[in-house]
Amino acid sequence: MATYSLKKSYQLKDLREINFKDLWDDHGIFTTMWIFGRPAKILFFKSHINNLIKSLKKYGIIRKSLKKDILKIINKNLAKNTKYNHLLRIALNKKVISISMRKRVPPKLDFSLKLINLKRERPQYKNLKYKKILTHLSKIDNAKSDIALVNNKKILETGTSNLLFIKNQRVLVPKKNYYEGNTYKFFKSKIKRIIKKDIFINELEKYDEIILIGSGKGVASVKTINKIGWKRKSLKKYRLFSKYYKAAIKQCNLLKF
Repeated sequence: MATYSLKKSYQLKDLREINFKDLWDDHGIFTTMWIFGRPAKILFFKSHINNLIKSLKKYGIIRKSLKKDILKIINKNLAKNTKYNHLLRIALNKKVISISMRKRVPPKLDFSLKLINLKRERPQYKNLKYKKILTHLSKIDNAKSDIALVNNKKILETGTSNLLFIKNQRVLVPKKNYYEGNTYKFFKSKIKRIIKKDIFINELEKYDEIILIGSGKGVASVKTINKIGWKRKSLKKYRLFSKYYKAAIKQCNLLKF
């Protein structure tokens, strides 16, 4: 299990600190951001916050000062002299804002996927209905593996990331029933054409690469899916996408509140 260096909760109505609540399986939304460096930077910070606010409105969590309150709590809990390489999670329901932080563990090149028959509730949102996923993630080494969510024999996403599938240098993604994360949105702006297609388990042998993209994993190449005998055939697109990602890291601005 992950070790947390920060776990705090606040009442939404007045920002008074209360006992920590992780809010998992509540009616609400969360976002996980990569915070790194000293002074601190957060990759795709504006996109994370704007998408969080937009999703909260869909869940009926509306306050005029909501964005300001979230930024205030983040700022209050960051140390100016700390060198970060952490994942910062902000979660909200109608009464509570929770903030937590754990060390980011980069994925290794010897990375595998474990297929799990599971689809998230309202997957187009980063909602808090995650306990089943967390149960599976707690059983694996997250530096070496992730769970791939499968529904009706189709791969949708992983427990932490979006998936890109490479076939004859073309980039494909599942048609629907997954969350388009902020890292995915960044790559959409870099890749000329992304094809939406149902990704069936029994057709995976046709794909040369499977790539994870997300705040926690960054960019990771899947080496194997042992259950079905799939093996990576190339690293060409992975190397290209890693260059895009590293460039985004270099261009990331210092946090300003």
